[in-house]
Amino acid sequence: MIRQLVLSAAIIAATLGLWIVYVPSALPVLDRIGALGVLGIDPPVPETAAGGRRNVGGPATVVAAEVEAGKIRDRVIAIGDAKALRTVTVRTKVAGQIVELGIQDGDYVDAGDRLVRLDDEAERIAVERARLVLEDARDEALRVKRLETTGAVTEVRRREADLALRTAELELRQAEFDLAERIVRAPFAGSVGVLDIAVGDRVSGGDSVATLTDNSQILIDFRVPERVVGQVSPGLALIARPLGLVDLELAGEVHAVDNVVDSTSRTLRVQGRVENAGDMLRGGMAFEVELGFPGETLPKVDPLAVQWSSEGAYVWVVRDGKAARVAVTIRQRNADAVLVESELVPGDRVVTEGVQALREGTELRIVEPQARMRPAGPGALEGARDA
Repeated sequence: MIRQLVLSAAIIAATLGLWIVYVPSALPVLDRIGALGVLGIDPPVPETAAGGRRNVGGPATVVAAEVEAGKIRDRVIAIGDAKALRTVTVRTKVAGQIVELGIQDGDYVDAGDRLVRLDDEAERIAVERARLVLEDARDEALRVKRLETTGAVTEVRRREADLALRTAELELRQAEFDLAERIVRAPFAGSVGVLDIAVGDRVSGGDSVATLTDNSQILIDFRVPERVVGQVSPGLALIARPLGLVDLELAGEVHAVDNVVDSTSRTLRVQGRVENAGDMLRGGMAFEVELGFPGETLPKVDPLAVQWSSEGAYVWVVRDGKAARVAVTIRQRNADAVLVESELVPGDRVVTEGVQALREGTELRIVEPQARMRPAGPGALEGARDA
């Protein structure tokens, strides 16, 4: 029994010793409860204002930071599918045999470039015939106009000549149009895909010639919850990350917003847009899209100011030169600031350094952080040594 008591006393003594050695606030606590004399330990000597927290019998020396106003950040992250800015399947309007292929697999073409030419001999003949007819009609109209001044031409004859000239002009236009239809051109600049046609193939009206894609920008279809419907609008900034390309992050914006919320999923379809620099992206790729929305305004404090107790989080506020404990509820924690819900208002000052020795009503002396009190450079350091 005595052995167990001795062992327990030894464990307690060792624990107390470790607490005193490794916990800086242990000695002040023991001093306040009068236990230092019982243990035979000299009371701690308070440091001076230049090197410690407080002077003997004076205010506690602390560092304080001003409370600012910050907006809580709301984020929405969704997965979306990409598609090219424009994609079209180029088709023929007329039937015929392919006699010329102006593209190869994967070629980039400009708007108006020739993709395919069909056999057009009959159409060329029709154009020549129409030109001859038009030339004859012009000559006849000119002859009638000269005779009209002599009174040898009736009004009916003059009108017939004018009608024949107009008809010949329209026939030439029709022949030239039919000839132009034998050539398939690119409607816009882009890249063609893999071709399934070759010279000599015969195509019918409406047959596919090539798939043309404009990949200069990529559109991303994704959905957002209905709670942010009122905050999403064209032009809103977004961040897109291709799931297949590690560490690639692209800045873009909302391109279009649907006008109906899906009643089943309670989500709204949104279309984002990102630039495709380097032509790295393709339609059909999967993206993670992040949207950020500014939320309510809350007090913003330095992370070092937030302390914890059994009752929850709190901060020490400077009120009339004294420390006042104010409870806070953390709403958002960032690397450089904490947004809290409390009685704090912008302009209040909270203690960030020297909080260990504070109690309710402790008088405070606010100083600059130690980092700001150090010499700024070698010259300042030499001056300090000389002093």
